[in-house]
Amino acid sequence: MAPEFDMPDATNTRPALTVSALNRAVSGLLERSFPLVRVRGEIANLTRAASGHSYFALKDSNAQVRCVMFRARSQLLDWRPRDGDEVEVSAVVSFYEARGEFQLAVEFMQRAGQGRLFEEFLRLKARLAGEGLFELEHKRALPRIPRRVAVITSLQAAALCDLVTTLCRRAPYVGIVIYPVPVQGPGAGGEIAEMLKRVSSRAETDRVEVALLVRGGGSIEDLWAFNDERVARAIVSCAIPVVVGVGHESDVTIADFAADLRAPTPTAAGELVAPAASALIGEFGNGVARLQKLQVHRLQTVAQRLDYAHRLLATPRTPLAALDGKLDRLASNLQQILARSLRQRSAALAAHRETLLRTRLARVAIEPRDRVSALAISVARLRNAASMRLASLNARLHALDPHAVLARGYSIVVGESGHAVFDAAGLSEGEAVQLLFARGRAAARVYSVGRVADSQRGGAAIESPDAVASTRNSDN
Repeated sequence: MAPEFDMPDATNTRPALTVSALNRAVSGLLERSFPLVRVRGEIANLTRAASGHSYFALKDSNAQVRCVMFRARSQLLDWRPRDGDEVEVSAVVSFYEARGEFQLAVEFMQRAGQGRLFEEFLRLKARLAGEGLFELEHKRALPRIPRRVAVITSLQAAALCDLVTTLCRRAPYVGIVIYPVPVQGPGAGGEIAEMLKRVSSRAETDRVEVALLVRGGGSIEDLWAFNDERVARAIVSCAIPVVVGVGHESDVTIADFAADLRAPTPTAAGELVAPAASALIGEFGNGVARLQKLQVHRLQTVAQRLDYAHRLLATPRTPLAALDGKLDRLASNLQQILARSLRQRSAALAAHRETLLRTRLARVAIEPRDRVSALAISVARLRNAASMRLASLNARLHALDPHAVLARGYSIVVGESGHAVFDAAGLSEGEAVQLLFARGRAAARVYSVGRVADSQRGGAAIESPDAVASTRNSDN
C-alpha cells in the first residue's frame, strides 16, 4: 500500500516543505516501494557523457521513461548500445532530486531475446568447430590482384553503396558482379546459402575470383541469417574464397568463423579484397627501378671484362711473347727427354754388352772382330736415328719461332697507333711508322700508298728519314 499523505487545509499549522525535502521524500518512497525491476523497450536519444555515464530513453509504442547507466555499469557491457536497439534492462526505480525527474538507474542491459539466441549461437559454433569447419587448413588465400569480385548482399543495403564506392575509389581495375539476396528476415539464411552455391557454380562462367558476403549492422535478430548452419557450410564448400563483412567490428556471426577472411565492416572487406591502385603503381615503379639497377650492374660488369681483354691485347708482342715462352719450355722439355732417352739406351746397351761378354765369351773370343764391328754399327745406327729425330724437332721448333721469320729478311710495320699494319690501305702519306727487324728497329715515313701489280695487294712506299736527309745533302 502506498503511504498516505495528509492533504493540506487552511487549518494545518505544520510548516511548508522545501522543494529539496519534497523530492528527497519522493525519492525515498520510490526506492522503498519498488525492488529491482526488468523493463523491455527500445533505446532512444542515447548520449554518452564525458564522465562515461550513458543517458537515454526507453520507450514502447505508448510511453517512455528516462534512464541512466552509470560508468561502472556501462564498462561491463561487451557490446555497444545504439539508438533503435531493442533491449531488456534490470534497473532501480529512482527519482533525480536535482531536476525532479523520474528515471531508471540501469544495473544491467542485454539485447532483447539475446539470452536464448546467444546460447543457440554458442551451441552451433561449438558443434561446427568440433567438425573442423573453422580450421585454418580450410582457409584459402585471396588472389593477389583480382580481376572480378562477386558481391552477395541486398540491393537496398547501405553497405552495398559503401562497398562499391570503396572499390571504385581504391581499385578501379576490379570488376564487380552483384548477386542480390535478402540479408534479414525469415528464410534469409536459406536464400543466402543458395546464392553462395550459385556463385560457386558460376564462378568460372562469370569470371569471378573472390566473393564478398556483406551487410550493415543491426541487432542479433537482424544478423541471425548469418548464424545459419547452411550459410556456414556453403561458405566452406564455395569454389572461390569468401570474405565476410557483416555488421560492425563488435558483431560476430558463424559466417565470420567459416569465412576464408573476416572483415570488421563491409567497407573494410572492399579494402582487404583488392590492393589500392596507387600501391600497385608504386610496386611497379620499384620493380622497374630494380630492373634498371640490375641492367646497369650487368653493363658495368661487361665493360670491365672488355677493358681487361683490351689491356691483354694492347700490343702485338704480348701474344708473341707468350708463344716465345711456350716454345722455350717445349724445347727445354724435348732436350731433357732426348738426353734421358739416350742415357737409358746407352745404359741398356752397356748392360747388354756385358751380358754378351759374360755368356758368350768363347764365341766372342772366336769372332771378336765381327762382333765388335756389328756392335759398332748398331751403336752408330742408334746415334744416327737419335740425331735425325733431334734435328727434326729442332727444325719444327725453329719454324714456329717468329724471330726466324724476321731473320729471313721480313719486318713488321707498326703504325702511329702502336699496332702492327696488315693492310697498306690503313696508312696515309706522311705517316710516321716503326720498322721492327730481327735485330733492332728503324723509324720511317710513308711517302706514297699504292697497289702492287703482281700480287694485287695494297702496298706502300716507305722511306727512312735518315736516307732522305743523306740524299738531299748529296744533291747539294
